[in-house]
Amino acid sequence: MRPWRLWLVYGVGVAAYVLSVTNRTSLSAVGVDAAVRFDADAATLSMFAVIQLAVYGAMQIPVGVLLDRYGARPIITAGMLLMAIGQLVMAFAPDVGTAIFARMLLGAGDAAVFPSVLRVVAVWFPERQAPLLVQLTGIIGQSGQLLAILPIAALLHATTWTVAFGSLAGLGVLFTILTFAVIRNRPPGRHADVSVDTTTGAMRVVTSAADLREGFRESWGHPATRLAFWSHFATPFSGTAFILLWGFPFLTIGQGLSAAVASLLFSVYVVFGMAIGPVIGALSSRHPMRRSKLLVLPIIAIQAAVWLIVIAWPEPAPLWLLFVLAFALATGGPASMIGFDHARTFNPRHRLSTASGIVNVGGFLAALLAILFIGLAMNWLGAGSPDTYSLDAFRIAFLTQVPLWAVGALFIIIERKRTRVMMGLDEPRSRRRDRNIL
Repeated sequence: MRPWRLWLVYGVGVAAYVLSVTNRTSLSAVGVDAAVRFDADAATLSMFAVIQLAVYGAMQIPVGVLLDRYGARPIITAGMLLMAIGQLVMAFAPDVGTAIFARMLLGAGDAAVFPSVLRVVAVWFPERQAPLLVQLTGIIGQSGQLLAILPIAALLHATTWTVAFGSLAGLGVLFTILTFAVIRNRPPGRHADVSVDTTTGAMRVVTSAADLREGFRESWGHPATRLAFWSHFATPFSGTAFILLWGFPFLTIGQGLSAAVASLLFSVYVVFGMAIGPVIGALSSRHPMRRSKLLVLPIIAIQAAVWLIVIAWPEPAPLWLLFVLAFALATGGPASMIGFDHARTFNPRHRLSTASGIVNVGGFLAALLAILFIGLAMNWLGAGSPDTYSLDAFRIAFLTQVPLWAVGALFIIIERKRTRVMMGLDEPRSRRRDRNIL
């Protein structure tokens, strides 16, 4: 197979993922505009993102099963089409209910794209290249946030809501055609997927639908998949909630920054995340048995610590501290990619997409909860609309993230231990206790 075709398939998949991220975060810099357009309070505004993420998360395992059954080409094409329809509905939405329905379509389409690109990487590229390409996919994909932060907001303010979101719908149609035309399920000459049992090393061609029914149970039954789930749960949610909805109002209304400076902070968040991704990926590859202790848990601690400092600052935080916050939150996305390394390492290829879907649920479940809790807290504090937003309300509302970090870190520690025991790197507690008694 010619190398140019390999990279063409991957390149189109990654470009589709960039557009997917742009669609996902398209309300990030225009949240205040959405609140005004739909006359929405903080809790209602949260529902745009919460329901979108809920649909995204709910679709991950079905998408994974469909990918294992039908391959990447039809699934990513369907995903791009759903997002195009969702943005078209959003462009002409007259009320909150229609806008929420549009975000549901967007979430369903978005759910299909990243797992499909992971499938392309797993099927088209050698195993040794997969960790680098997964990180590269995540890094390039984050540039879609820059498109949402700057051009989409500028286009909306220069034209109209309908033109801005209608343009995103047009791009969705273009990529629906492009993904269908270029992406293929397997390289030329291969007509079936080969499964390698990670326990015994046995190889076989996968043709049985029974494997699909058992895929979820077998994937979740391995502690490494659960470790991957909780790693993805605890690392990216704060940055997702910040960039997807609550960061811009917090910076402009709460902290008193101009829209230009807030956009600069968002851009720094994206660029630093892209820059730190290769470093985290290299460390993850170099220390595969220490990923949780060396990378995941310290990154959770750094995010929580910086947020608590910003919250505790007695007045609007200095600009340098907000840049530190952007840097801290930017580490979450690259760290979450470690979860997919776990899933790929410990699951045979025929259920890889199912396992990846389970992992992907984690981060978006946590982001959904974070966005919802922040919005509910803002309403409870009497700061439910842009006119009543206040720095004190934002400070208290952002404290609702702390329990999510605590729960995620606890289960990472538990599942890390179970994974090491299964791999024979640690002894079970009962065996150590018996040895001490003897």
